[in-house]
Amino acid sequence: MAAAPAPLAAAAAPRAARVGLLYDERMCAHATPDGEEHPENPERLRAIWRKLNAEGVASRCVAFKAKEAEDKYVASVHSQKHVKLMKEISSKKYDSSRNKIARKYNSIYFNKGSSESAVLAAGSVIEVAEKVAAGELSSGIALVRPPGHHAEHDEAMGFCLFNNVAVAANYLLNERPDLGIKKILIVDWDVHHGNGTQKMFYDDPRVLFFSVHRFDYGSFYPAEGDASHCFIGEEAGKGYNINVPWEHGKCGDADYIAAWDHVLLPVTEAFDPDIILVSAGFDAALGDPLGGCCITPNGYALLLTKLLGFAKGRIVMALEGGYNLRSIANSVFACAKVLLGDKFTFSSPEMQPFESTWRVIQAVRNELKTYWPVLSSKLPENVSLRIKPSASELYASSDSEPDTEDVDELSGAFSSVNVIQFADDAISEHLSKMKLDEDNLAVKTASSCSTAEHHPPDTVAVEKDASVVLSKRISDLSLAWRSDLSRTHVWYASFGSNMWKPRFLCYIQGGKAEGMSIPCCGSRDTSSPKGTMWKTVPHRLLFGRSSTPCWGTGGVAFLNPEINYNEKSYVCMYKITLEQFNDILFQENRLVLEDGKDGSVVYPDSPLIGSSEVEFMSSKKAIHLEPIKDSWYSNVLYLGDEDGLPILTMTCPSSDIERYKSGELPLAPPSKTYAATLIKGLVEGEQLDADGAANYINAAAARGL
Repeated sequence: MAAAPAPLAAAAAPRAARVGLLYDERMCAHATPDGEEHPENPERLRAIWRKLNAEGVASRCVAFKAKEAEDKYVASVHSQKHVKLMKEISSKKYDSSRNKIARKYNSIYFNKGSSESAVLAAGSVIEVAEKVAAGELSSGIALVRPPGHHAEHDEAMGFCLFNNVAVAANYLLNERPDLGIKKILIVDWDVHHGNGTQKMFYDDPRVLFFSVHRFDYGSFYPAEGDASHCFIGEEAGKGYNINVPWEHGKCGDADYIAAWDHVLLPVTEAFDPDIILVSAGFDAALGDPLGGCCITPNGYALLLTKLLGFAKGRIVMALEGGYNLRSIANSVFACAKVLLGDKFTFSSPEMQPFESTWRVIQAVRNELKTYWPVLSSKLPENVSLRIKPSASELYASSDSEPDTEDVDELSGAFSSVNVIQFADDAISEHLSKMKLDEDNLAVKTASSCSTAEHHPPDTVAVEKDASVVLSKRISDLSLAWRSDLSRTHVWYASFGSNMWKPRFLCYIQGGKAEGMSIPCCGSRDTSSPKGTMWKTVPHRLLFGRSSTPCWGTGGVAFLNPEINYNEKSYVCMYKITLEQFNDILFQENRLVLEDGKDGSVVYPDSPLIGSSEVEFMSSKKAIHLEPIKDSWYSNVLYLGDEDGLPILTMTCPSSDIERYKSGELPLAPPSKTYAATLIKGLVEGEQLDADGAANYINAAAARGL
């Protein structure tokens, strides 16, 4: 791998560009089975298509419909068993079991249109890639869904059924040698790590895989350690897997441009790919509800422009994520204009990358410089860097931010050989001056990064005056347990206000629901539960204490820890990670503090419940958390298991029950707002009607112990 010169601004698409555009309404048939709202929905494709038609872009492209992928091509990266199940899941054979099968996966739903959509999505990327590789098109965009980059060899996950880009890459390399494609660069700019794609080419030097994504020290979806910069490939593929893992949200244009200029482009120059496949997720866009980052449409346009100087401009964009309809439409529009050769001017209100971005880039370069000598050079010096965003910024709901970038500046009808012109030169000059303060590097030691087993690191060094969470330092212990527990799922059984899903989601995603007087800070992992179901348990529901900060005067719900088969209480169960369960425990027991100095949020730096405690409870049925013995919900109960996963809930200790019986602690009916929340949960969960739910609550509040 020879050293490469510093990358120059890439050339624009040629004037006579033939840009392929694939859209097929049949891929909109994949939707939630019950009509429930979901971020990955058919309107994502339709919004893009409407935008491209309204702006006259679709008519300037070579438009064509999807073709179904042949089984043998999909099976080149997926197991036969997985291909068979995905192709049959929409058939009548699975009408009664389809939803149950979906719950076994991580963030997956199925309906009667899923199978066809999945096969069309994979076939679409093959179709566009083949035409670009053959020279029939100069570049192409495949508007496909379901997305693909999370799908693994034998598992659907993260909204993805088949790994569309991986199927197409394998097709070009192994099925069509006549096209002359011997080296492929896959650029994954989706905000989530492309775990499936990485694993499929981890030992293949013909594929250079580059993923830039939120990592958040291992807590951001898919919350797997192999999204770290230390995972660089194995055997012949060592050095050909590049991860640029952001430490937090709010990364924007300047951060991504820095990663391009100081990691991706130098390596791409040395690799010299024959074609570039872009896993084009737009959930790092400003305003996306899941990503929490801030790339503008023009930012995406510039990133794409910088790639056009390689592989003779042969680029295939395959849609991945992106869940704000406006930002995804504007961003695809901006990229389409670039491929068509239209001129635009790049401008950004904030051209300073985060300090953490610079630290990550240095860590990536250090890890890869043995394989790519061009990364051995020192980074530029004397660059102004932004500090990490505040906790309030990170906790702010991304979807509340307006997508203010309308890409009006992209609407010029004339073409230009130099897309960026002086604007890009100015940016490159600014970014080229960047230098990392090496005293503040957050990098792993060579030994910890080079283990053959690729275990997550035990320690990570961060800035000196950081704190235990978010805008402050996350302790080494915190990093280790969060990474470990994010891979373990449990059922959390709620019997109080959390039975109403909007209220429960406050503990996961932050904010407050109707009736609450104070907001929750949320979990470090804001992923929605992977499943929901209801049960009844043989425990007594009671309402105790006299008031709460959230609901005001009145008691709140507890379960008597003791089993009583004459009693029946409803519980709504959410499938979440053990990390999320701990974050709920922290919030229920008011262990999450606000640092008055800067308003940041500080979590405990070690878990209350780990795998060993779960194992203990499976035999002992409960565990009293001694470190928080005086807290209201210091008793965790094991209520059995469902689908092989433990069912856990939290309630008061047995000693509090005795205090309720003696009158030392008051039993009190719930406030109207609190009771109304429980009723909503029971009614919307289809357990009781409104009258039945009110009677259930009143009876529990009226009975003595």
